[in-house]
Amino acid sequence: MSRAIELAQMASGHTSPNPPVGAVLVKNDQIIGEGYTLPAGQDHAEIVALKNAGSNALGSELYVTLEPCDHFGRTPPCTRAIIDAGVRKVHIALMDPAPHTKGLGVRSLESAGIQVSIYEPTQQSLQLVEAFAKHITTEFPFVVAKFAMSLDGKIATKLGESQWISNEDSRAYAHILRSECDAVIVGIGTVIKDNPRLTARVKTPLVKQPLRVVLDSAGRFPRSSAMLKEEGETLIVVSNEEAASRIKLMGLDVFIAPNSEGAIDISTLLKELGRRGIVSVLIEGGANVLGSVFEARLVDKVVVFIAPRIIGGLGSPSPVLGDGIDVLANAVNLIDVRVTELNGDIVVVGYMPG
Repeated sequence: MSRAIELAQMASGHTSPNPPVGAVLVKNDQIIGEGYTLPAGQDHAEIVALKNAGSNALGSELYVTLEPCDHFGRTPPCTRAIIDAGVRKVHIALMDPAPHTKGLGVRSLESAGIQVSIYEPTQQSLQLVEAFAKHITTEFPFVVAKFAMSLDGKIATKLGESQWISNEDSRAYAHILRSECDAVIVGIGTVIKDNPRLTARVKTPLVKQPLRVVLDSAGRFPRSSAMLKEEGETLIVVSNEEAASRIKLMGLDVFIAPNSEGAIDISTLLKELGRRGIVSVLIEGGANVLGSVFEARLVDKVVVFIAPRIIGGLGSPSPVLGDGIDVLANAVNLIDVRVTELNGDIVVVGYMPG
């Protein structure tokens, strides 16, 4: 199963709206076929593995990271192919989280006389489908908040210099995070100050660049923005018709979200993105945007890069603003926290409770 999980991880960022899945066929203690989910509309992991094994799949055992599908979607059901190939036993790391299909695959396989073994969920197997599971059960995208800061919690100097706080390895990892999400969200302040391209620049070719989403209440988005020269689509989110009219004159997609206490209602935006089939979003800032989503409890996962440097200064900005809390008892304590090192930088990954 560990090999199947490795294969699924290789597919991460290339399968949306489907989850990344890995599959391995074993016969006489030898791997005879393996595969991972291809982009939407193409073969699922099980089908790739079966094609890889050919007629040798007869009498084999299948290890798969997610319960095989038993319904017609963009592709035929995988259970039918598994049964027809003569697989004798199927090992499943995780049941399908979709309420309307959960258990159907197992039932179909067992009805055909195939033995089924279901593993206890692990952090690795759950992480593979965390975005899919959130979207399929709530119709909201899975929200990842990401920022980089110095050891003393600063994201720039007092003069505003911020490139670069983190090292090259951390920035490369940040691009991987972008590639694994369907959309990247930033505020207009970040666009005006940094003029980011907001693309995922990774070694593996992408099916498509993530949707770039800019929170821009008043419609100040500049025509000269670097992101408009890049591949991919851009969505500008405004709070009124006047601002929308200015953005439409640029030929850009625009969404009007209600104004909540002087800022865009991000919950309404997330609902709209979920309706559009956006399964996961990466929120990169700025500090006001991050403050808003944390205070509204809209974040699912947090990724923080901490550079071993001290910046100091009362005027040096911090990564998360907003109203803040009054007492420490109200602070958000992340769960399932993992801490790793990237060539000197520290990466903290954790999940919001509840």
